[in-house]
Amino acid sequence: MGNAYIVGAVRTPGGKKDGKLKNWHPSDLGALVLDELVQRTGAKGEMIDDVIFGCVSQSGAQAGNVARNAVLSSSLPESVPGTSVDRQCGSSQQAIHFAAQAVMSETQDIVIAGGVEVMSQVPIGSNIIDSFKEGHGQPFNGKGMTERYPGVQFSQFAGAEMMAKRWEMSRDDLDSFALASHEKAKTATEAGYFDKEIVPVEGDLPSGEKEMVTADEGIRFDASKESLSGLKTLTEDGVLTAGSSSQICDGAAAIMIVNDAGLKKLGIKPRAKIVALALAGDDPVIMLTGPIPASKTVLDKAELKIEDMDLYEVNEAFAPVPLAWAHELKADKSKLNVNGGAMALGHPLGGTGAKLMTTLLHELERREGKYGLQAICEGGGTANAMIIERLD
Repeated sequence: MGNAYIVGAVRTPGGKKDGKLKNWHPSDLGALVLDELVQRTGAKGEMIDDVIFGCVSQSGAQAGNVARNAVLSSSLPESVPGTSVDRQCGSSQQAIHFAAQAVMSETQDIVIAGGVEVMSQVPIGSNIIDSFKEGHGQPFNGKGMTERYPGVQFSQFAGAEMMAKRWEMSRDDLDSFALASHEKAKTATEAGYFDKEIVPVEGDLPSGEKEMVTADEGIRFDASKESLSGLKTLTEDGVLTAGSSSQICDGAAAIMIVNDAGLKKLGIKPRAKIVALALAGDDPVIMLTGPIPASKTVLDKAELKIEDMDLYEVNEAFAPVPLAWAHELKADKSKLNVNGGAMALGHPLGGTGAKLMTTLLHELERREGKYGLQAICEGGGTANAMIIERLD
């Protein structure tokens, strides 16, 4: 089996709900990161064997194969194909997995993996809600599922509350973790840690004027324990609030993945090697625990220990997810989401996996670390995990 390397990684800033990026067509936002990635790596468009993009709500502006539409909206030639992936919140991490598998198998040499989601235009769940309104049915009420899970209403919010209860997390525990996410994101932004990974995007102001957006919009620079503790819980007897949940976000990210033949074609050095990939399926009712078994599997595949990792990115869909993960993996929390996570920076669904990988790679380089682990929970109780090794 061949090798898979990362030679480039870029992302847009995260736009908050109805913020400065709300008017971007998803195909155009995807094209923006494609063009930036090709420019930074020096690749010629005709060298790209495929573009694989994650996208969750594939309806409206995000329907009709948004990956191919992003290619056709970019400077890439028509000869470059594209395909769209939906593994829920892990969609663009799965895109990275597929790209890595393609170059490892040597059926392709240079593949771009990424994702896009403009949630301000195409809200979460719109593909389900809009289809239901048109009389096209629902995805979770087939005979097999209803017999296997009688009376269950699958809900990520309920799953997060179940996790908090199972791991005995208090409201204060979650608020403290959320505050730390904002504080770390604020520090990273002010120190310029994200500057190399972000491609500036022209945004729209309420006045109608244009402004270049160079930083993530969702960070609450004035976040405090008092402000977080003042938020209402999502359920009457729950511990989760909007503050301890990920933010709705508009964004895109792209990663170029190649094998040894691809390196020769490009004439550049790799920035990281993909060491191991893993998937897991877990309880679909609690839904969000998958990163735990997926991470254990990927460490076993890599023949490494959690102590060998210099950094880990575990998506902050809800605060209980990375907290439970850290407990079960016996992970050093000082290495976890060191520049903040989705509670501060946003969670653009299908774009999040590639966004996190872009941040993980750049932070490993800044710290001159060696290994990084990334894991993400997904609807249906699945999860992706992968380990990369920074190369000098």
